[in-house]
Amino acid sequence: MKLKDQLTNQEKMLFKTAAGKVKPMVQDTIHSVIRTIKKKPKTAKEKNSKQMAEFHFSDEFEPNLSIEGPMKYVRHDVDSFEAKNLRRGQYSPDLILDLHGLDKHQAKLEMAALLYACQKEHAQCVCIVHGIGSRVLKNKVPHWLVQHPDVMAFHQAPLEWGGNGALLVLIELKDKFMQK
Repeated sequence: MKLKDQLTNQEKMLFKTAAGKVKPMVQDTIHSVIRTIKKKPKTAKEKNSKQMAEFHFSDEFEPNLSIEGPMKYVRHDVDSFEAKNLRRGQYSPDLILDLHGLDKHQAKLEMAALLYACQKEHAQCVCIVHGIGSRVLKNKVPHWLVQHPDVMAFHQAPLEWGGNGALLVLIELKDKFMQK
């Protein structure tokens, strides 16, 4: 039962006198305009940043890395002392990437995105946890890292950062991102 049906005639008259002269509202009908959102064409800067985030690593490239002792690498123009600093834990990682549960293709994409994020976030040292498992990523991650131009050095991580199943990577920061 509605409220207006519960009111007596006297209560209805009392309300009408209290409200006074009121004229009913006229409902305007406004037809909404459906706008389509057009995608803006990507600028060259956005295209370039997407390409950089999707750096392509080659699976066929086999660098000459030592298989004896801990996994380590130092780029030819970098002091070999940097690898020693990584081993000693002089650098603590700014970003950590865990590749557990990923296949080779996903791991490559994640690593490329991480290396791009290092430039944006000004992260000089990162830890890549590849695990040991069936040794697929353990063997491939160093081969991919050697190919990237921003990687200065890497060394097997100290135990606190993953030990045998992780690498500490030293990244060269570019000036173009620092101007933001």
